[in-house]
Amino acid sequence: MKRRLVLLGAPGSGKGTQAELITRQFGIPVTSPGAILRREQDLGTPLGQQTAEIIQRGELVSDDVIVKLIEEWLRLHGSYGFVFDGFPRTLPQAESLNSILQRLRTALDLAIWLEVSEKTVHDRIGGRLQCRNCGFTTSVSSAKFAERPICPYCEGPLVRRSDDDETVLSNRLQEFHTKTEPLAKFYEKMSILHRIDGNRDRDVVFKDISRLIEQKSDA
Repeated sequence: MKRRLVLLGAPGSGKGTQAELITRQFGIPVTSPGAILRREQDLGTPLGQQTAEIIQRGELVSDDVIVKLIEEWLRLHGSYGFVFDGFPRTLPQAESLNSILQRLRTALDLAIWLEVSEKTVHDRIGGRLQCRNCGFTTSVSSAKFAERPICPYCEGPLVRRSDDDETVLSNRLQEFHTKTEPLAKFYEKMSILHRIDGNRDRDVVFKDISRLIEQKSDA
């Protein structure tokens, strides 16, 4: 199935979890700026070193860097459709993505907004684990294998993200409110925005997302 989706929402809203479920169910390639940048950091590239401190402080990497990475990824993998987890995060990024897709003679199908309370955000971030190798995200409370911190897909180590402490989270939430929330109106005007209650169990949320994808397929 070839679909072009963006998953949007606050830190801890479940974007990574839902992106993983989507790619497993529908075979749509998934990535995020964070996953791309963490790979750059692991490889020790100049870009990885340059952005490591910015991410640790909970600040956003410049739009120019992010858009360049996304465009390169799309040219390599975009012909199979895509799910972007947490991209775009600013209006300039959203406008740049539209321009890239126009050059590639395609367009977004869905912009899915996961709405969550701040209590949900803090509860989830407090127990979040992520695979250092493939980016798979889970939590201590929901994962039966959490006491053995090994990824069930690639056997990489499951670790706490360095940007998941309370101080950094506060900065990330402020960035989200000021820079990402305006995207809701942007995608509403394009008639592709769909809001989903992300406070619920992940499987219930995924049923709603699956329905949207299937409806789009039938359209």
